Amino acid sequence: MEDLAFQDSIFRNFTKPDGRLKSMPSQKKKKLVVLEYLIQKLDPAKAYNEKDVNEFIKQFHEDFCTIRREFVINGFVTRENSVYTVNEKEKWNKWQDL
Repeated sequence: MEDLAFQDSIFRNFTKPDGRLKSMPSQKKKKLVVLEYLIQKLDPAKAYNEKDVNEFIKQFHEDFCTIRREFVINGFVTRENSVYTVNEKEKWNKWQDL
């Protein structure tokens, strides 16, 4: 229950009513909550080209380059030959571990 309360507070502080991000959190734990929220909206069975990933991220925030890079750095996606695939959850950096 504590985890849900933490996630809810992050969403209230960093998202607008329409679901777009006001800003990207600078604290790693909070950033991972937001990244996990976003990545769960992608289909894990699908491969995405870079343009598709950029368009997806732009729905939530204009800085798609930084968010795309954070997806890769934190193990949410794998990039190979400019094709992105969502990793299984075991590979994700977990905010709960911080």
